[in-house]
Amino acid sequence: MSGRIRVVVAKPGLDGHDRGAKVVARALRDAGMEVVYTGLHQTPEQIVATALQEDADAIGLSVLSGAHMTLFAKLVELLAERDASDIVVFGGGIIPDADLPELERIGVAKIFTPGASTQAIVDWVTQNVPARV
Repeated sequence: MSGRIRVVVAKPGLDGHDRGAKVVARALRDAGMEVVYTGLHQTPEQIVATALQEDADAIGLSVLSGAHMTLFAKLVELLAERDASDIVVFGGGIIPDADLPELERIGVAKIFTPGASTQAIVDWVTQNVPARV
C-alpha cells in the first residue's frame, strides 16, 4: 500500500534480548505502518542492506548491549556511503543521557530510553518520518 511508513526494526550486535524490539515492531504495525523485523544479531551492514532492499523510510535500532555509540555510528556511516541518509534513524534501549547529544550530532533523530511508551514511539514516528510515495 503506497503512502504507508516503512520501518525496519533491528537488533544489532550480540545482544539477545529482543522482547522490546518485538513490542515496538508490533505497535508500529498496529498503527498502520509496514514493519520488517530483522531478528537478532544483525550487523550494521545487514541492517542497511535490508533497509535499502525494503525501501524503508526509517530504521529503528534496539540496543541494550552498551555498544550503542559504535553501532549507531556505523549504521549512519553506511547509510551515507549508500546515498541513503534520507532514511530516518531512531532507536532505544539502555543508553545513558550523556550519550544522547553525540548520537544526535552523528545523525540519530531520536532515542527512546527505558520507560518510553509504545504510543510515544508511534506518535514520534508518525510525526517525524515522511512516507515515500
